[in-house]
Amino acid sequence: MKINYHKKMQEIINNLSHKPRLLLHSCCAPCSSHCIEELKDNFALSIFYYNPNIYSQEEFEKRLLEQKRLIKEMDLDIDIISPEYDPSEFSDISKGLEELSEGNARCYKCYLLRLRKTAETAKNNNYDFFTTTLSVSPLKNAEWLNQIGFELEKELGIKFLPSDFKKKGGYLRSIELSRKYNLYRQNFCGCIFSKKD
Repeated sequence: MKINYHKKMQEIINNLSHKPRLLLHSCCAPCSSHCIEELKDNFALSIFYYNPNIYSQEEFEKRLLEQKRLIKEMDLDIDIISPEYDPSEFSDISKGLEELSEGNARCYKCYLLRLRKTAETAKNNNYDFFTTTLSVSPLKNAEWLNQIGFELEKELGIKFLPSDFKKKGGYLRSIELSRKYNLYRQNFCGCIFSKKD
């Protein structure tokens, strides 16, 4: 039976007794826009911009600048943590998977790479929860993202906030917010393979 991860997230939010600290992995400003809007009233948010999969330093920096601009435009007091760009972390996990199309084992490993780093950073900095914006995209596998999140919760002892941010019009809302803030919307996921596709 398919799990409704958006409903699971709402159940957790409805049972909160205080505003816990949440480290939100973000791939870009457009995807984060709706997620921030949905989470900001219930969590003390920080953005974790960790994306070694992004092809070209210039693209990485462009997306990071847009992420910073969005937070400023939304007039929110949200920290952005951004580890240094190191594309070798992605190329290492992609070895032997270069010929696969979008949405296969290479993407799974990329999700795992970024969510693991998010979970470790959350744990090491005393956050209560971690999650990712990736599920807002109809092109991303929310089932995989949530499975990975719960596995990391068990392994590392840091709570994962389940999500499927595309639900209840979430993806459409991210498009509306992108227009409202005039955000740069890239035409590929991030890696060189998605750019070729």
